[in-house]
Amino acid sequence: MRTALVLGTGLIGTSAALALSARGVKVHLSDRDPERLRTAAALGAGIEGEPAPGSPVDLAIVAVPPAHLAATVADVQRRGLARGVIDVGSVKGGPRRELIALGGDLTTYLGSHPMSGREQSGPLAATADLFEGRPWVLTPTQGTDTARGTDTEVLNLALELIALCGAVPVVMDADAHDRAVALVSHTPQLLSTLVAARLEEAAETDVRLCGQGIRDVTRIAGSDPGMWVDILAANPGPVADILAEVATDLDTAVRALRELDSADEAKRVSGAAGVEALLRRGNAGRARVPGKHGQAPTAYETVTVLISDRPGQLARIFADAGSVGVNIEDVRIEHATGQQAGYMQLMVEPGAVPVLEQELRERGWSLRQ
Repeated sequence: MRTALVLGTGLIGTSAALALSARGVKVHLSDRDPERLRTAAALGAGIEGEPAPGSPVDLAIVAVPPAHLAATVADVQRRGLARGVIDVGSVKGGPRRELIALGGDLTTYLGSHPMSGREQSGPLAATADLFEGRPWVLTPTQGTDTARGTDTEVLNLALELIALCGAVPVVMDADAHDRAVALVSHTPQLLSTLVAARLEEAAETDVRLCGQGIRDVTRIAGSDPGMWVDILAANPGPVADILAEVATDLDTAVRALRELDSADEAKRVSGAAGVEALLRRGNAGRARVPGKHGQAPTAYETVTVLISDRPGQLARIFADAGSVGVNIEDVRIEHATGQQAGYMQLMVEPGAVPVLEQELRERGWSLRQ
């Protein structure tokens, strides 16, 4: 791949453009919003403007909202702007069916979805390493009586794009993809939002008690509402189906908690059993979430260190861990309320715990048991 066209300079489009530009691909940028376009170009994502007529790029990457994917792909094909076209939308089945209805060419088009993002949006949130190690779904079509399937050329271009972005290709059926993202992306966004919405009218004294748990649950509730309306409008059925199942679980939890609040001992026993069953189902589901780099989940142990909110403290603790050859697999920080300090949780391999604890104590760190 020598040349590319990115249509839509939001978070995903600009991040892809930054990754390609950093690896020597000449990237053209297009966006209906001139300010976003200028910003992306200023960040080094590429050059403003589409390729010259009659000089198609190798690959066009359509990174516009789901409602506009099919029309944009069809327009790129009609004007001959690229040898191959992919989109990076979060929904795949609907846009493909719309493209067929518009007379689009499925042989030079490939639906895709990089499973990466942030709660921030726009080109200023973009990074060239956004896709590193993340799954990137491809949904090629098979040949049918009405249309030939995806050509090898556009599939190879898409695989080259994924490699240049450092992502991991995953091939799925389009509708299966939409059901999967409803479960692992779209529904969690709504559930995070619903929890955060309970805080809107809460008393200030209540909100001041927020700890790391509520921060973890509500982090993605800070996402752009307009963007999520577009996403959910393109995949409402599967999301509604999963939310209905969640609603059933909520009803079960409410009944169990009411029983726990009963004066009847038998009901309290039943309620406790119901709550425990839900919690154990949650344990089982959480255990299936992939670990680092998409690998099988790994059980790490935690070393918790008191850390002050001063410059250089994070660098110091990482350096101290590295001095004894301990790799920090993951990190969480729980900020103390009303104090310029917090607890830093260092997740490490179980065998590394004694060595790390001894080294940190010798270097003056306070550890929580």
